[in-house]
Amino acid sequence: MLLPLDLPATREGWFEFLVGRCDRQLETARRSMELLGKARDDAAGTLARWNTVTLCVLNATAAAALIRQAHPDADLRERAEQAEREASALGLALRQNRGLYEVLTAVDANVLGQAASRMLAMSLREFRRAGVDLDVGRRRELRELGERCTTLTQQFEHNLNSDVRSVAVRPEQLDGLPDDYVAAHPPGRDGSVSITTEYPDALPFLSLAHDADARMRLATAFESRGWPGNDAVLRELFELRARRARLLGFDGWADFDARVKMIGSGTAIRQFIDRLALAAAAVAEREARELTQRMRQDHPRRARLSWADVPYYTEVVRRERFGVDGREVSRFLSCEKVVAGLLEVTAELFGLEYVAVPDASSWHPDVITFDVLGDGTLLGRFHLDLHPRRGKFTHDAHFPLVRGVEGVQLPQSVLLCNVPRDALQHDDVVTLFHEFGHLLHSVLGGHVPWARDSGVATERDFVEAPSQMLEEWARDPAVLRRFATDRDGIPISSELVTRMRDADSFGRGCFVVQDLAWCEMAYMMHEAIPEDLTACAHAALARHTPFATLPGTHPHTSFGHLADERYGSGYYAYLWSLVIAKDLFSAFDPDDLQAPGPARRFRDVVLAAGGSRDSNDLVESFLGRPVRSEAFDRWLTGCEREAR
Repeated sequence: MLLPLDLPATREGWFEFLVGRCDRQLETARRSMELLGKARDDAAGTLARWNTVTLCVLNATAAAALIRQAHPDADLRERAEQAEREASALGLALRQNRGLYEVLTAVDANVLGQAASRMLAMSLREFRRAGVDLDVGRRRELRELGERCTTLTQQFEHNLNSDVRSVAVRPEQLDGLPDDYVAAHPPGRDGSVSITTEYPDALPFLSLAHDADARMRLATAFESRGWPGNDAVLRELFELRARRARLLGFDGWADFDARVKMIGSGTAIRQFIDRLALAAAAVAEREARELTQRMRQDHPRRARLSWADVPYYTEVVRRERFGVDGREVSRFLSCEKVVAGLLEVTAELFGLEYVAVPDASSWHPDVITFDVLGDGTLLGRFHLDLHPRRGKFTHDAHFPLVRGVEGVQLPQSVLLCNVPRDALQHDDVVTLFHEFGHLLHSVLGGHVPWARDSGVATERDFVEAPSQMLEEWARDPAVLRRFATDRDGIPISSELVTRMRDADSFGRGCFVVQDLAWCEMAYMMHEAIPEDLTACAHAALARHTPFATLPGTHPHTSFGHLADERYGSGYYAYLWSLVIAKDLFSAFDPDDLQAPGPARRFRDVVLAAGGSRDSNDLVESFLGRPVRSEAFDRWLTGCEREAR
């Protein structure tokens, strides 16, 4: 029986682990690569050797990426950076290896099954996209450019993770925050309170603090993280990506990147942004007028709302119109109970069992570990690392530690999040459900025969759809009442959750147009590489959003998706996936989200497939038809429940 990969318990053990999972795995990949080039195997033997090469590189990359983003030891993180660069360099070198390409090209696809044939075709496509058909000089240039891009991405993330800013506020400027937030932020010796730009500090403050000046100062600091260093990093990154695309015969990076995604081309990204902007503009303008009117009750002389005020006045309108107070909601959202509820709900939904592994070693005492079982069979393991600390990844994301391969190794995944330790906001709950959706996709999709298809391996603009769909469970009254209880154990009322859902319909237009601004920012910065990246960022926000941007800020320098090559010019993928997610959700019974029929079918058809099928095929197999946008359109206008 396959067992999960055990993690070390000591600093020395982690250095040895890094050697074993990176250096030794890469050496195995090199030896297998040599054998693949020399051996005269049949089709099955050739693909088995290729699978070993692929798996070893993935093992090294995954281990290095997690340690670099999560381990508290700075020396180990630095060593992991080096290991990640080495894994990336080897991955590119093997995809440029003409000998390997010729060996794989010679495989007779007619003797293969459908899954193996598809894996082979996808692998050959990756060789061509790495420049295997180019001459030696241009292959070398591509390899050097790719290696430099990896270094720049790491530098961007290091700059961002280490740039924790703070503002000093007077104790009375905490008015509006929950009691536990105030208690966690006592005044210092000078009588002031320090509020940092870390998520658990910044997001509640921007949403709930009554003092407009304090919110503005914190928002300005928050929107300038990574400045100025990341401005230069991004400029070089965009230029290098453009050179890589041109070497491969494409006009620019956006078109090169989109060619292997559902959307198909860079031009289609522009068209998608414009189409959604047309649909969302009227909704956003209507919401903006209401927010502005409400702001003028407090500040009659102010003509226009800024982005520093939007979270706060959205919360105010939701509280006054719908009777939903985020502080009241947080009273029911203890982090411990939310995590327990998340596990209980998803285990029941997908027919799984999570077994705590209390004696499991990890990289930090905060980490909790569970094994995943299905029908009594061990399917994998996951680790939850949920709270912020210095040197750790600053956002919320899923990291695959081990890519599962049938009969070879069990999947093992990690959530790195930054939620508070005590009372959560409802948005935190939604985030946890979202990221856990990625984790389930990785574990359930980690039982396929081919390493490249393991886990979250679909087209990048489908990746978010299953997780965005799972967010709906965090908004359902019956689901929330299972774990959202106050200190006396009294569940949140169904009536309050219903009001929360009604309140949630307000602000969707602003959310979509803001996301469209980020989509355009990502697309245009890759398409034209503007001279002034800050001006480009503010122009995108001004074009799509009805609010004043924050002077003196640099939003792009903390926009991590720009540096992440999996997204880069393709940030549109979040809204593209959201359209799909709303359609997928239409297959579930809104009156009984825990009904096993649709959920088990979604597990077996979509999640368990990993990346072994095209995303359009996954959607059609689950829904019985191609994806449609009607569900998203109803959601945007707040009419989704009426349609049901």
